[in-house]
Amino acid sequence: MEELDRIRREIVADPSNAWAAAAGFDPIYVAHPDARCLIIGQAPGIKAQQSGIAFNDTSGQRLIEWLGVDEATFRDPTAFAILPMDFYYPGKASTGDLPPRADFAPSWHPRLIELMPRIRLTLIVGAYAQRHYLGGKESLTERVRSFRDYLPDRFPLVHPSSLNFRWQARNPWFATDVLPELRLRVEEAIAGPAGL
Repeated sequence: MEELDRIRREIVADPSNAWAAAAGFDPIYVAHPDARCLIIGQAPGIKAQQSGIAFNDTSGQRLIEWLGVDEATFRDPTAFAILPMDFYYPGKASTGDLPPRADFAPSWHPRLIELMPRIRLTLIVGAYAQRHYLGGKESLTERVRSFRDYLPDRFPLVHPSSLNFRWQARNPWFATDVLPELRLRVEEAIAGPAGL
């Protein structure tokens, strides 16, 4: 935990994040050495940034439902670590939010992930995270539909934003095929005594 705390202080002190510190924003992520399931998402929304809690919005409630866990389990850092592609709200765009900064995840994720050796399953949520971690030319839909190709240790997901309701309506297989397998894999990943 000491090294994780040191990295958090480095993130806050990094000159590229001075604007966030000036606004009173803390970095929004969750890292614990005993975490079993890692969620790599986009950047926090404004509600999450203001509250200081990852996925503290309607997207988070939908994600919890998809995972098949309760709020207490989702907030348990030994069950779920959460590393957005940027740890700060990026601001508003003409439609939706600005993208996460492209250089942020490469700078901080590897160091944090190295300190979480008990991760069993990584959920890669949204197009930005998938492009960075999965590469290739497949679309988000193709990656999510072929989720079995990434098992047993990675699981691509669409972002749980309420703006994705049209995508979910066009892709009913997500609810019938993907979510049951997701819940099973998450249950397996977080089950058992800490340290395994």
